[in-house]
Amino acid sequence: QVQLVESGGGLVQAGGSLRLSCAASGRTRSWWTMGWFRQDPGKEREFVAAIKWSGDNAYYADSVKNRFTISRDNAKNTVYLQMNALKPDDTAIYYCALDVDVNPNYARGHDYDYWGQGTQVTVSS
Repeated sequence: QVQLVESGGGLVQAGGSLRLSCAASGRTRSWWTMGWFRQDPGKEREFVAAIKWSGDNAYYADSVKNRFTISRDNAKNTVYLQMNALKPDDTAIYYCALDVDVNPNYARGHDYDYWGQGTQVTVSS
């Protein structure tokens, strides 16, 4: 069993930055994929970014490309989402998730096996 604990959400003005963290308990595996998703009430859950525990590949939704950066610290079992140039449309609850499959569909939320509790990000105009 893996537990994911997110932190770092909050209220920020448009154009500002936030960094989200997601700490995973227990031993991780190199083929695992960590993803960030977000959901605003009344809207569908949306893929944001994903990264594997090894290698340099990272994946982004078009809506956040060149503004958000996903990274990881293997020694700390932690994945980060650096969010810059935030817009009011980025307001949502952000969730980190873990997929243990070797070849996941990283953008498909229901493929992920473990989820964090979510952290609220609010961007004011």
